[in-house]
Amino acid sequence: MARVVQKSAMRLLLFLLVALTSACAGTQRPAPPPASFGTIGSFSPGRVPDPAADPGLVALDEARKMLGVAYRYGGSDPRGFDCSGLVGYTFSRAGVALPRTSRDIFRSSQLINPQDMQPGDLVFFTISAQKVSHVGIYAGDDRFIHAPSSGKGVGYASLGDSYWSRRLFAVGRIGAEARTAGESSGSTSQEE
Repeated sequence: MARVVQKSAMRLLLFLLVALTSACAGTQRPAPPPASFGTIGSFSPGRVPDPAADPGLVALDEARKMLGVAYRYGGSDPRGFDCSGLVGYTFSRAGVALPRTSRDIFRSSQLINPQDMQPGDLVFFTISAQKVSHVGIYAGDDRFIHAPSSGKGVGYASLGDSYWSRRLFAVGRIGAEARTAGESSGSTSQEE
């Protein structure tokens, strides 16, 4: 029994090493200009996406299940999350392996016009300096789910809040083409 567990752990470690190495080898995109809150739209009721074809919707549903879980720096599982740990965990439940940090998730997502934002898309923020340092999952109605900071649990925040609207940098989407066949990431590397 212990040997089976050890083999499984080694396979997972190997998978994680390959995933992290390939994420670091990607090309870097120039940062888009910061998003303007005034242009962000709400979920269009006419759009009825298929969760099987939209990993963002699966991730959003998984994020809702994590509401109230404590913030933990470097956390990437239900014992505690930081922002990118929450996003990575929920997308892994949708079969998509994402890089570990908010900045690398930003680099790997397909940037979209904020007016086209739909539930399951990612919202990226600059908290300090002009670099992406926070990420959440858009939930519709100008709200997003995130792991905010120490002492707070996973919860909703409003893009209409002046703190978040001033810091919104970009909106990204993880498409079905990003799906992986097999196990997903669970790295312990910490947020930048």
